[in-house]
Amino acid sequence: MPVDPAKAELGRLLFYDKILSGNRNISCGSCHHPRHGTSDGLSLGLGEGGQGLGRSRISDNGTNRVQKRVPRNAPALWNLGATSINVLMHDGRISVDPIYGNGFNTPAEEWLPQGLTSVLAAQALFPMTSSVEMAGNVGENAVIGATRDRIDLAWPIIAKRVRGVAGYGDRFIASFDHISAPEEVQITDIAEALAQFMVQDFTSYDSPFDAHLAGDTDALTDQQKAGGDLFFGSAGCSGCHAGPLFSDQQFYALGLPAFGPGRGRRFDPYARDVGRMGESDNLSDAYRFRTPMLRNVELTAPYGHNGAFPTLDRMIRHHLNPVESRAGWSPSDLQLPDVPWLAATDFIVQQDRFEMARQARARDIYLRQDLTDQDIAALVAFLTGLTGANARAEVSYVPTSVPSGLAVDMATP
Repeated sequence: MPVDPAKAELGRLLFYDKILSGNRNISCGSCHHPRHGTSDGLSLGLGEGGQGLGRSRISDNGTNRVQKRVPRNAPALWNLGATSINVLMHDGRISVDPIYGNGFNTPAEEWLPQGLTSVLAAQALFPMTSSVEMAGNVGENAVIGATRDRIDLAWPIIAKRVRGVAGYGDRFIASFDHISAPEEVQITDIAEALAQFMVQDFTSYDSPFDAHLAGDTDALTDQQKAGGDLFFGSAGCSGCHAGPLFSDQQFYALGLPAFGPGRGRRFDPYARDVGRMGESDNLSDAYRFRTPMLRNVELTAPYGHNGAFPTLDRMIRHHLNPVESRAGWSPSDLQLPDVPWLAATDFIVQQDRFEMARQARARDIYLRQDLTDQDIAALVAFLTGLTGANARAEVSYVPTSVPSGLAVDMATP
């Protein structure tokens, strides 16, 4: 995806501006921060009603408090502009597809606005309409109220907010050829700017592994090379983690421990996460999740669609023996912000033995069972060789202020 620097820099401001949220209290960058590998460092994050960044994020109190944890781990944003990507989200609910006239298959179906130029731009619209992420709770603001009437009714409200800020109107006119006045700014333009920023700042192909491929024989350590031999060879990792992005973009059941509010289908009776089946309604897709891309994976702990494992070592060991790993897992493995009023339901799904049995049976991973501790350490070392130099140096910068005048979430040194 080609980048227009003017649009990307406009997108930077929007990415960190809380004006895009219903209550003007959370930005995209609150949960996808470069100081946390473009994620948030949490197993399950706190969206609407939270304050602070990363592992320091807590819930507000009183009427503004968090009502529900974000159901899934905040995915990292690296390389999402790659032309080979045609599906996004853990369950693939955002995809390129001509089934609808707008060119994308999304939860908005035909209500998704026309004119979006990439699946990344399409995806950027949906956190704004999620009550637990950015929209807020029913009765709190016009955005969530409009979303509950029909999802596409919320986006014009947000676009009107943005174009009403003088600093944004001028920037859109300067950045987009088809915009000659602030009142012409639409939600699709906002989505395009956000996508341009993410591609500009979060494209990463400057790792030691890339240098190794280019002929630098000293770019990887001997241990990393040994891990690479296992990864692409007998350990079988590259069967799913394939290609330049280290993902086949397909969906698999890993049998991860279950907890949290989950993301089920509309009429699921309790907290569970059915994975890809929630999008496809195909029973064979139950508990399957999209293969994560592995570039910069070192920076994006914890791991799994729900952040169940704190380290790469633990995630690899789970692949080798999911039954043993699941049995030995403990809630103490989690990075889960303390929210006392949610604690009673955080693990309620584990009380359903039938659901636990269904999830345990759904498993697509059968790797070598005889990898040694030395082999696993080599695999972890290889994965650290996929960390880009710019990502490691955290060169993507956060603006200290935004045109709306709202506070910007800044990480402490």
